[in-house]
Amino acid sequence: MRIRLGVVNFLNTRPLVQAFESGGLDHSFDLIYGVPSRCAERLHSGEADVALIPSIEIARGPEPYEICPGVSIASLGPVRSVLLVLKKAPEEIRSLALDPSSRTAIALSRIILQKQYGCVPRVFQSPPEPDRMLERADAALLIGDSALELDPGAYRVLDLGAAWTELTGLPFVYACWTGRSGVLKPGEVRKLVEARALGVRQIPAIAEAFAASHPFPAAFYAAYLSCNIRYDLGDAELEGLRRFYGYALELGLIEKMPEVRFYPGC
Repeated sequence: MRIRLGVVNFLNTRPLVQAFESGGLDHSFDLIYGVPSRCAERLHSGEADVALIPSIEIARGPEPYEICPGVSIASLGPVRSVLLVLKKAPEEIRSLALDPSSRTAIALSRIILQKQYGCVPRVFQSPPEPDRMLERADAALLIGDSALELDPGAYRVLDLGAAWTELTGLPFVYACWTGRSGVLKPGEVRKLVEARALGVRQIPAIAEAFAASHPFPAAFYAAYLSCNIRYDLGDAELEGLRRFYGYALELGLIEKMPEVRFYPGC
């Protein structure tokens, strides 16, 4: 039986799935692509068996989920692809336009603004077009490739990965391989972990291929994948994840503190 695997179609997820797509690793997954929020919807509704979902959505599932040990999308310090684009100083923000693609980034932006800057802005969702967003709001949340390729000389930005580490001293976990209990057997868990290891070694080739159809040179994308994004899920990342859930619960962004449970296999 093949497993329906929800895959996010951002550059920073490429090292997690490159080995599956290239045929470099035999597997029993059917890859289903979408933005992070859509991957979460598919998992919640049963359209996917396992998915790379925003970490906040682990706390919002219809049942307790399990996650693949040792693998995540995370950062320690600047992430470069989760940004608040600012029209005012952070402490003066009264309205915030949100890219709806990642619910974790939405929660993170609200935590940083309230805990670090003492403001609780009015929020609304908007297509990820910074100029149009800033016509209606004091700040705009951008994530993924559109944030990574934003012209840094044209906008004032707050890097939310950097802001989180400044606030907590911890890594931030954006997404994990997540599914219902018992869906993954130990061998399938090991495939996801092995794919991560192979993909990290293939970052130069991933960056080269991506640069062929994007505005920056391969070295730019390789530096992002190697220096800004972390693919581990160790003790520090788990501490950061639990801190995130604690803040989200405190601010009413989730209803209960989730238990972080792992699939067996590593």
